[in-house]
Amino acid sequence: MVIEAAFEELLEQGADGVTMLKIARRAGASKETLYSWFGNRDGLFSAMIRSNADATAERVASALDGDDDPRDTLSTFATGLLRLLTDQRSLALNRAAMTNSVLAAELLASGRHRVGPIVESYLAATSASGVLAVVDPATAFETFYGLVIRDTQIRVLLGEQPPSPKALRARGETGTDQFLALCERGLA
Repeated sequence: MVIEAAFEELLEQGADGVTMLKIARRAGASKETLYSWFGNRDGLFSAMIRSNADATAERVASALDGDDDPRDTLSTFATGLLRLLTDQRSLALNRAAMTNSVLAAELLASGRHRVGPIVESYLAATSASGVLAVVDPATAFETFYGLVIRDTQIRVLLGEQPPSPKALRARGETGTDQFLALCERGLA
């Protein structure tokens, strides 16, 4: 309930307008309780980042777990990643982290550095089984990520409207197809 109240406050007020008192009031808790649980506002923001990351890691692992065709699996993952990175909560956390090195480190550790290895393991397994030709799973993930995300997240962070769900799906599918074409040529 506190994390949800903190997200609501962050979305309404922006990072600079969020206070422990406002969150406590919204959550029906005392400010002292919040300080006891989270230490300070950055601690609460870190908890929000971890909460968002936990849900994301579960969705990623679920999307990549199974015997579906790699194109379908990667396309589903790509579309979900684009949705996540252009979601208002994710954008608000990214904006807060841009001016705070502690939150930036937490965001990297909980996001990219946590999800990347999951996808890399999937790519390694599909390569080992002969389904995809992946030279180096870490480099392949970076290539895949770049083909899918492109400049979408940064443009939305800078104020453009997020693409529609249909456009996100199309971008996810296009990036996946481009990545698979590289795999077929042994370039991924």
